Amino acid sequence: MSVPLRHWLQLSLTDGIGPILGRRLVETAGGIEAACAADAKLLRTVEGIGTAKSSQILRSLREAESTAEAEITRAAEAGARIICSDDSEYPSLLQSIPDPPLVLYVKGTIEPRDLNGVAIVGSRRCSYYGREQSERFAALLAGAGFTVISGGARGVDSAAHRGAMSHLQGRTIAVLGCGINIAYPPENAALFEQIAARGAVLSEYPIDAPPAAENFPRRNRIVSGMSRGVLVIEGDERSGALITARQACDDHGRPVFALPGRVDNKMSIGPHLLIRDGATLVTGLADIIDSLGPLPTQAMESTPTATDPEIAPPIPIISLTDQQKLILSHLGPEAAGVDQIMELSGLDAPVVMSELTLLCLKGAVRRVDGQTFTLARK
Repeated sequence: MSVPLRHWLQLSLTDGIGPILGRRLVETAGGIEAACAADAKLLRTVEGIGTAKSSQILRSLREAESTAEAEITRAAEAGARIICSDDSEYPSLLQSIPDPPLVLYVKGTIEPRDLNGVAIVGSRRCSYYGREQSERFAALLAGAGFTVISGGARGVDSAAHRGAMSHLQGRTIAVLGCGINIAYPPENAALFEQIAARGAVLSEYPIDAPPAAENFPRRNRIVSGMSRGVLVIEGDERSGALITARQACDDHGRPVFALPGRVDNKMSIGPHLLIRDGATLVTGLADIIDSLGPLPTQAMESTPTATDPEIAPPIPIISLTDQQKLILSHLGPEAAGVDQIMELSGLDAPVVMSELTLLCLKGAVRRVDGQTFTLARK
C-alpha cells in the first residue's frame, strides 16, 4: 500500500471525519501526511471540528492508523483494492463534485471509457414496465458505448445492470451502500460477481460495513457524480431516485432524464414531477444522447471485448460491424442528418442513433450539431 493511500484510508476510517471535513483538515494541515499526524491544537483550528470534537477525532485518528493496515489486508482477501484521489484510476468526474469520497473500494476495473457513464435509477418496487424499460435503456446505452451506473439494489437498479450486460461489450458499475464484502440485497451476490467481471463494484464504506439506512442517500451522490446524466425510471415522491436526480441537477450540474409512465401508477409520480420541473422526457436513446452534449471521444477510441476484460486486447477503430460500415459508406466530409442516413441506409432510427454514437466514441464519426454527423477523417 502506498504511503498516500495509507493516509487517505486512515482519514476515511476516522470517526467524525467525512469527505468535506477530511479535505478541510488536509488543506489546513498542508497535506495528507500532515493531516494524519495532526495534534489537538491543529484539529481545533479546522472549521467544523473546533474544541468540542477535537479530542474525540484525535483519538479515532490514532486508532485508525492501525486499522488501515488491517483494512487493506481484508480488502485483498475479498478480491478488492482501495484507491484514493491521488490515484490515476480515481474517476475524474467524481473528483469534481463538492464531496467526493476520500477512498473507494473497488472490485473489477475502472476504465477511461467510464468517463462516458449514464446512471439509471428508480424504485426497488418497480412495475414490470419499469423493469422492462430499465433493461431496455441500459442495453441501448451499453450498445452505444456508455457505461451504465446504478446502485445494485432490487428493482430498477438490478434490471439496469442486467440490461447493460446483455450487450456483448456492455459495461456497468454498481455503487453499494455497504461494504464491498457484503452482498446487499443477498440475492444479488451472483449479480455483483458478474458486474465485477464486466465493470466494477465499488463502495466508499469500510470493507465489512453493514447496509444502514443513512448510507444510501450518501451512496447516491457517487452514482450521480460518476455519471454524465441520470435517467429516472420509476419512483414515488419519496423515492431515493429523486434524491439522486436532484443531486445530479442541483449539486453536480448533470442533466436529468425521466421516463413517463401510467398516470394511475404511483411509481410514475416521481418521474412526472421531474418532467414538470424541467427534466428531459425520454422515450428513446436519442433523447438522452442529444442532451449530453460533446463527449470525450479520446477516452473511448477503443473498446475492450467482454470475454476477458483483463487480458483481451482492445478492438481497433477499424473493427466495425456491418451496420457501422453501411452508415460510414453514406457519410462524407459534408454533414448529413439522421433522417438522410436512415433513408440511404434503410436502417431504423434507434439503430442509426446507437451506431452513430458508437462510431463517434470510436473516433470514426464526428457530431456536428444535434442530429448531423460527418466523417471524423477523410
